[in-house]
Amino acid sequence: MGHRIHTLSSFVADQIAAGEVVERPASIIKELLENAVDAQASQVSVSLEQGGIKRILVQDNGLGIHHDDLGLALSRHATSKINAAEDLDEIATLGFRGEALASIASVSRLTLTSAFEEEPHAWRVRVRQGEVLEIEPASHTQGTSVEVLDIFYNTPVRRKFLKTERTELNHIEDVFDRLSLAHMGVGLELQQSNKVIRRLEAADNETGFNRRLSVVLGNKFVANSVFLDEARAGIRLYGWVGLPTFSRSHADKQFFYVNGRAVRDKLVAHAIRQAYRDVLFHGRHPVFVLYLELDAGGVDVNVHPTKHEVRFREGRSVHDFIFGILNKVLRDLRPESQEMGHSVEGVFTRTAEGCLLRTAEGSLPGAAEGSLPGAAEGSQGRLGLADVRRPLYSALGVQGASAYTGRVLDSPFGHTVAAGSSQESGTTPPMGYAIAQLHGVYILAQNEEGLVIVDMHAAHERLTYEKMKQQRSDQIRQRLLVPVEVEVTQQEADQVEDAHAFLEGLGLCVDRVAPTELLVREIPALLMNSDVERMLRDVLADLKLYGQSARMLEHQDDMLATLACHTSIRANRILSLEEMNALLREMEQTENSGQCNHGRPTYVTRSIKELDSLFLRGQ
Repeated sequence: MGHRIHTLSSFVADQIAAGEVVERPASIIKELLENAVDAQASQVSVSLEQGGIKRILVQDNGLGIHHDDLGLALSRHATSKINAAEDLDEIATLGFRGEALASIASVSRLTLTSAFEEEPHAWRVRVRQGEVLEIEPASHTQGTSVEVLDIFYNTPVRRKFLKTERTELNHIEDVFDRLSLAHMGVGLELQQSNKVIRRLEAADNETGFNRRLSVVLGNKFVANSVFLDEARAGIRLYGWVGLPTFSRSHADKQFFYVNGRAVRDKLVAHAIRQAYRDVLFHGRHPVFVLYLELDAGGVDVNVHPTKHEVRFREGRSVHDFIFGILNKVLRDLRPESQEMGHSVEGVFTRTAEGCLLRTAEGSLPGAAEGSLPGAAEGSQGRLGLADVRRPLYSALGVQGASAYTGRVLDSPFGHTVAAGSSQESGTTPPMGYAIAQLHGVYILAQNEEGLVIVDMHAAHERLTYEKMKQQRSDQIRQRLLVPVEVEVTQQEADQVEDAHAFLEGLGLCVDRVAPTELLVREIPALLMNSDVERMLRDVLADLKLYGQSARMLEHQDDMLATLACHTSIRANRILSLEEMNALLREMEQTENSGQCNHGRPTYVTRSIKELDSLFLRGQ
């Protein structure tokens, strides 16, 4: 006999809702910190006991809550942030669902104390088992304090799933760090058992921003990152991206914010991964802190209870914008631009609502032109496919030759330029001038800062690879002697017909010969030995998920990278000073020259100060 339908009690309903919002103490910290930011707090402190399992206290100096609203604040679906359904289309605050406090109160012993700016004193409300016990006068400075005791005390099954104190504290630190980077204008403090774990002063200038970045990501990230700020068609992307050589084995230091809200989005992740694809060592992950701003109507944040996920109304445009900006920034990095200092004053000016990030116009000179200041324009030389199997110094171009005033020499590398009078111009190029070769592997050069050490094979491999990629626009398509049959779903077959022009642009000729059967007739000549069926299926999967695919380019790049590796200078090849200098000049002009095709660094630098410290000079 079936069970009859009945209405759940409000207590059970609240606990079910709490399950969507409150997973662990870190979930509570997230909600309460976001409430404080929405309340325009400039200072927020978090105190914990037993990793938040026993006690959480969050205090802020925000606007406070009117005492008539205290009971309502603890009710489900009660909020000050939206009024009508239309407001969901343009949400400008971090919280809006109106269920966080009610959900937290249903699984803990909660006390809320708040002083509203226009009232003579504060008020306190206590909640047990989801029921408001009393509202009474209290002593409190302007702002709000929320104390949460004994999380999941009334749901022992869920309490058993909590981890150790150290593990729960780690999750809280992650939440704390993530919000601290989103709202640098807010001072934050985190304590555990009266011991300060994090103390972050409010930041409103470059020094403050760097200090906060250093706390969360370390000093090395600040030294190995580039600030970018680009806007186009109502979308803005700014923040810090780590150099490809500064990467991690896990994707645990990646911070992305949309209108001030930390999000995880497949579309965004794919765009960033594609931008780094050609410069990152296999299995490594980039480090970045990036902020995307667009009209609130262009993004739907109401797609997940924890608000970690968003949905873009123009997903393809957002993807292409993020990829295009990051790809250009990474490719434009040159030896002279990797140590640039950028002014980021005014980046984190807070709005009246206190919740969004804004960047001052003109904070990064030259950003409006779509390029990083100081980045070289990049002369790529003039080599054809017939030249790639020999060294690439036969066509340095005007920029490469202008660094020298000497004569042209003949060498096994083609024409190179003598450096006999290289110092006459009075300026030293970023990579300096070669002074020696070490063990037939490394080039030692001297620039104005100190010593430059170049892995000549890795550097030449990247130069060769970039030259080859330039010729890809003239790729030759190969007709298959036996066309490859691929069985697909009807939806995938329809997709092929819709994307026929796109596939042609990739060098693929694919015909639909039956409702669920495709025939691949042509592919790029470089990919003749590839698994054609698998490649096509990967492309179709990408088209479905992201509306585009770079699979073909990836496969071609892999082939070109292998070819470049085999045709580059080998170890123990003795080079003349002129040839070494030619390599240095070419590196200064070539995209991605800081990393080889496998993501390894092509050169490192050591300043005179660092060298002096090795020999204890001046100590």
